Amino acid sequence: MTYYLITGIGGDIAQGVCRIIRAYDQSSILIGTDFSKRHAGSLFVDHFKVIPSAGEVDSYLDHLQSLIAEFDINYLIPTSETEIEAISNHIDLFKDIHVIYPGAKVVEKCLDKYITNKFLSSLGLPVPWTRTAQENIPFEYPCIFKGRKGAGSKVLFTVESEDEALFLVKRYPDGIFQELLLPHDNEITCGVFRSKNNKTAVLQFQRVLNEGTTSWAKTVYYQDIEDMCKFVAENLELEGSMNIQLRLTDDGPRIFEINPRFSSTVYMRHLLGFDDVVWSIGDAKGIGFDFSNISPGIECVRTQKSELLPPAPIL
Repeated sequence: MTYYLITGIGGDIAQGVCRIIRAYDQSSILIGTDFSKRHAGSLFVDHFKVIPSAGEVDSYLDHLQSLIAEFDINYLIPTSETEIEAISNHIDLFKDIHVIYPGAKVVEKCLDKYITNKFLSSLGLPVPWTRTAQENIPFEYPCIFKGRKGAGSKVLFTVESEDEALFLVKRYPDGIFQELLLPHDNEITCGVFRSKNNKTAVLQFQRVLNEGTTSWAKTVYYQDIEDMCKFVAENLELEGSMNIQLRLTDDGPRIFEINPRFSSTVYMRHLLGFDDVVWSIGDAKGIGFDFSNISPGIECVRTQKSELLPPAPIL
């Protein structure tokens, strides 16, 4: 049997990862963690444990290590950015197991959207202008204001005037201003996977967001986006999966952020054959694999359904 410890099990990413692993490895035993039990996460795992949030770093890491020892965990899969940061910063604690994450450099450069922007600019890529809330108020309106860390939709505003900008700076002093990239309906999210032997796959989705979540997506293909994603992955020394968010503007693709984790569309991608969870596990095992050839023009939608199932026991 193979034991997987999947963190952030209350979220859709972790639950999608669980569904994929169940299909891939039917002998798997899944242990899920979260800082709350008020969610459906226990329905997706064999054992569920409430542990401290990753913000309480020492306690969080202690609880993970205890579970790893108790269940003799083979794979640790953190799914939230806060947890990925905590684990990456203390990766030596987990040297005896496989940690499925995109690598230290991706975490270092991509958790903070301002740092990401400056890194991409240093590679010579065209990027949207980006300023911290502590710099001079921008004079180009409309523009975007968002948090430097975390999912962009949690703190995300279109700023129309200096009065609005000043209000947001007071409320969110750690935010950033960024150029508004147009057109709105040409946002592309790219799943990017790079193996240990430098094989790279890119899946491009044109998408529609509903309250920060992809509700509709269509596979597309642009050669310049493919080349840009592979160039960024190589320079970030990507080891696994990440997501590149961009807008296809009249002047070409412009990356506005990179998520150093699996995507919330991870299960949708799996159904299409972009199997970055399975590839990551196989890569850790040293098992070879081939990438699927996914045609452009395939439309995907997110559905919702309610289930009443016996939950996993709470440890």
